[in-house]
Amino acid sequence: MKNIERRDKGLAYIADDEVFAQIKKCRKLLYKLNHTDFDNTQELSEIIGCLLGKSENAIITPPFHCDYGFNIEVGKNFYANYNCTILDVAKVKIGDNCLLAPNVAIYTAGHPVYPTTRNSGYEYGKEIVIGDNVWIGGNSVICPGVHIGSNVVIGAGSVVTKDIPDWCIAAGNPCKVIRPITEDDKRKLYKNEEIDQEAWEIINQE
Repeated sequence: MKNIERRDKGLAYIADDEVFAQIKKCRKLLYKLNHTDFDNTQELSEIIGCLLGKSENAIITPPFHCDYGFNIEVGKNFYANYNCTILDVAKVKIGDNCLLAPNVAIYTAGHPVYPTTRNSGYEYGKEIVIGDNVWIGGNSVICPGVHIGSNVVIGAGSVVTKDIPDWCIAAGNPCKVIRPITEDDKRKLYKNEEIDQEAWEIINQE
């Protein structure tokens, strides 16, 4: 079996010349993305469309880094802030209305724990799935194989090593559920501060 086939099946694989040919193709698109004027939104949008495996008008603020691009699938209204890194050795599936704060890292890639096995050059990738309406705070790390539910907030600086259920705030290292998100949070802005009346009326018109 070719190493590309092994990689795509989630098996141990080695990054050989065929694998690196795919990585080189991605790097050319990343160079264009990361060196395009911020104000040239049309060109940025076109590059992102070519880079990602699936997107609906995704917005990415450079710099952005990934391995392949074609393994990343994002839904509507996706936004990644500065310095996002996605190691997409395996599929990364992200739903609608998801926000990634600066320095978010999503890692499907991993290596064996035992040193001599790791030194063999074999590695692996395990799929990551993120639901709809998820906000991931700055400097958070999502580890291989993790599934994050819909309507979730991941606090800044978290390291997510296990699955996170729907409708909750989770944070920490390792990341754990802190509390559910309820109707009481609907008008919250920051901690116990509420959204002002003018903005609230606009929100309720949408």
